[in-house]
Amino acid sequence: MLPLGTAAPDFKLPECGGGEVSLVNVSGGKALLVIFMCNHCPYVKHVADHIKSLADEYMAKGVSVVAISSNDADKYPDDNPEAMQKEKSERGYAFPYLFDGDQSVAQAYHAACTPDFFLFDDQVKLVYRGQLDSSRPKSDQPVTGKDLRAALDAVLAGEKPSENQTPSLGCNIKWKEGNEPQYFNPQGTA
Repeated sequence: MLPLGTAAPDFKLPECGGGEVSLVNVSGGKALLVIFMCNHCPYVKHVADHIKSLADEYMAKGVSVVAISSNDADKYPDDNPEAMQKEKSERGYAFPYLFDGDQSVAQAYHAACTPDFFLFDDQVKLVYRGQLDSSRPKSDQPVTGKDLRAALDAVLAGEKPSENQTPSLGCNIKWKEGNEPQYFNPQGTA
C-alpha cells in the first residue's frame, strides 16, 4: 500500500463528460478524497449511493472529491467513458469521474481494487487508505461509511486519522495485459 505521508501522485485525466482534470484542479481544499471505482463492480454498486451521499456531505464541508476508473474498458465496456458519463448523470455524482485509460494513475496510487479510497490532508499528504466500512455485497452489515467518515472527520478537526486502517476489499482493477503491477493479487483481495 502507498505509505502514509506520501504526497498525492500527480495526474491529468479526461473527465467522462469532457475536458481534463488534474491534481491541481482538485487539491487546495481542506482535504482530498480520491476514489478508484468503476461502474460494473458489485462492490462499487453495493456502496454507490453511499459514495454519492458521503461525497455531497463532505464536499459541502470543503473536501475535494474525485473518482477514477482505471479498468480495461476494451474488455469491460460498462466501464468506458460513455458508460461512466451515464452512471455519473443517473447517480447524480457532483464530483469529477475520470478515466485512467493507460492505468498509470492507478499504478502510481498503488490502487488495487474497486472501490479503493485514498484520503489526503490539506497539504495533499496521504493520511488514510482503506475501506469505506465493513459492509460487503450479500452481507448483513449496513453501509455506513464508518471507517472513511472517521478519517474524514479527523482531518477536518485538524487531527490525524488512526494508523490502524483496514485495506479496501473489492474487485481487482481490471488490468490490461502486461500492465499488472507488482502488487497485483489475482486472488481478488486488496
